[in-house]
Amino acid sequence: MSSKMMTSKIEQLIDEIEDYIDSCKPAFLNNNNIIVNKEEIDELLRELRMTTPEEIKRCQKIISNQEAIIEDAKQKATGLINDATAKTSELVNQEAVTQQAYGQAEEIVALATKQAQEIVDTATNEANQMRAAAVQYTDSLLGNVEKIISTSLEVNSAKYESLITSLTDCYNIVTANRAELYPAEPVDDSVFEEEN
Repeated sequence: MSSKMMTSKIEQLIDEIEDYIDSCKPAFLNNNNIIVNKEEIDELLRELRMTTPEEIKRCQKIISNQEAIIEDAKQKATGLINDATAKTSELVNQEAVTQQAYGQAEEIVALATKQAQEIVDTATNEANQMRAAAVQYTDSLLGNVEKIISTSLEVNSAKYESLITSLTDCYNIVTANRAELYPAEPVDDSVFEEEN
């Protein structure tokens, strides 16, 4: 699966969750709270959980590939230095070795060393850029997930508080109605007066 397809799937799921939350009906007598269908929000979050680890693995793979890039650059640099050393040995072993041959050999080694260092530096910079991009993308992705979970927690917490309040009110009304059905019989004070 390409990164573009993976990214669009995660963004699509986040958009679906946000659209679902926006489409939920407000709670009774409270527009700040909404009524959420637990199965629907759980399904959307389950899809997001299944997609997110794959994307994070992809970012981790990009980060780990930087070592392979640097290793490849080092091998190329080593090859250049070995070639330069071989050419130097070849020049030295010839019968007509002169001081000029030594000078040329030193120049070849110096040039090869410079090119090798440039390759390693370039590969290191590219790997660091890839790492930074992967970390930034992963952080952005986790930030969106954190926001969705936080919103869900707030909505559900408010919903349950509202439910407890409503049930308490209903309980009090029922208790009062039952008390009205069997009012306490008035006490006859004259009985106490006769005894005294």
